Amino acid sequence: MAFYGHVIKALIQTKHTLLPHEPSDPYAAQEEQLRNLLETAKDTAFGKYYNFARILEAEDVRKTYREEVPIFDYDTINEEWWKKQRHDPDITWPGRPGFFALSSGTTGKKSKRIPVTDEMLECTQRVGRAQAECLANFDLPAELFEKDILMLTSSADLNEKDGWLEGEISGINVSNMPEFMEGVYKPGLEIAQIADWDERVQRIAEEAPKWDVGALAGIPSWMVMMLRKVIEHNKLSNIHEIWPNLSIYTTGGVAFEPYRQTFEALLDHPITIMDTYLASEGFFAFNARPGTMAMELALDHGMYFEFVPHNERGFDSAGTILEKPKVVDFRGVEEGVDYALIVSTPAGAWRYMIGDTIKFMDKEKMEIVITGRTKYFLNVVGSQLSEEKLNKAIGVLNKNTGATVKEFTVGAIKREEDGEYVHQWVLGLEEGELDAEKAKEELDRHLQEANKNYAVARKKALKDIRVRVEPADRLYAFLEQTKKKGGQIKFPKVMPEEKLLELLEFLKK
Repeated sequence: MAFYGHVIKALIQTKHTLLPHEPSDPYAAQEEQLRNLLETAKDTAFGKYYNFARILEAEDVRKTYREEVPIFDYDTINEEWWKKQRHDPDITWPGRPGFFALSSGTTGKKSKRIPVTDEMLECTQRVGRAQAECLANFDLPAELFEKDILMLTSSADLNEKDGWLEGEISGINVSNMPEFMEGVYKPGLEIAQIADWDERVQRIAEEAPKWDVGALAGIPSWMVMMLRKVIEHNKLSNIHEIWPNLSIYTTGGVAFEPYRQTFEALLDHPITIMDTYLASEGFFAFNARPGTMAMELALDHGMYFEFVPHNERGFDSAGTILEKPKVVDFRGVEEGVDYALIVSTPAGAWRYMIGDTIKFMDKEKMEIVITGRTKYFLNVVGSQLSEEKLNKAIGVLNKNTGATVKEFTVGAIKREEDGEYVHQWVLGLEEGELDAEKAKEELDRHLQEANKNYAVARKKALKDIRVRVEPADRLYAFLEQTKKKGGQIKFPKVMPEEKLLELLEFLKK
């Protein structure tokens, strides 16, 4: 009998009932987060430059903060402030960060360095505990609370620089794991610190029979590859043959739906799948209840959020934010509208646009879904295709053809013969067969039916669409040539013309 599991489950349920994790007044909670951030950083160089002390005395702190502090993208805040913070204390946050998170660089640019302070690590852990407490909402066996948790992260072997350590955020978080997690965390730091992805996965496959895994966490594309390796190495039919108590998978990083069919094929029976929103800049939201993949925004865990409509009120047709965009806080959001997320955090990020777009599905429950990236918005000829719409189109394609497209990318390129724009798709096929012409018909038909802007574009400036079907491994090989494989790396859903032509050239070899 799982005695300790029953005790832990009872404690979680009791705390969840008596001390709900969500704020009773989210509006007041967000103002408190902002005031705490401003108060803590008012004596930093950034705080003095933008006069945080005066903002704190304003009648409407949120309005004054919005008026006095500009919105920053990475290039601007890094050039003006964060570069100094690497060597000097008290620039955008008291002291110097002990860590810098390297972004995954999906667009092919040089990795960003995002500061990670001790306070930011504590903030992330608080959100993690809130998610754990929400397990009380799910009908989970008591035995689960005694089982191992396998987190598939980027390498935890961090690089030492001039007074700080750097690596991808999942590797940093694993390296700073709370003590209570050490006994159940797998694959353990020794394996997690193996830099080579293939070697790390091989070691996981070899050690897998020694573990009793009840929960998985990681990006779905790489999780599928790891599970397949475990199954292959141990000569299994499905992953439950070696981990019979596996009950939960916490996904994140990219939309799960395009991977659902492939992932579930590796199981013996259905498990609970929970989504999370964990970025280099912070842990922003998590799935808090069954029956939905929408995630509850972490409004009272140390971060302050603002939202810019991802339409003509906030961005131009190229996905660039307007000089004076419409900006709202939590009070002004509307359900069903795409917003660019603006965050202020205890890492010294101030009104920072991280590049993701989200949509509120239930404002009362503070639940959101990630809809894409501000730059992953295909609108060169007015087609207005968000990442969310592209993912749905691939889902329809898989359903109607019986194929399994695991990865994909699309972009607008000019035809050599006349300079007119066409949409070029590259589909990474995992299973089954898929005729490129059939895929073209299905994608074009669905998008014209589902998106009136796309339908208008197809009658005017968008002269054609082209589809290239390749094994999914070929797309990963393209990432691997730039040493971007495994961990938190995500294949971009929309590519600029130059990068897309580079991919097409690679696929010809």
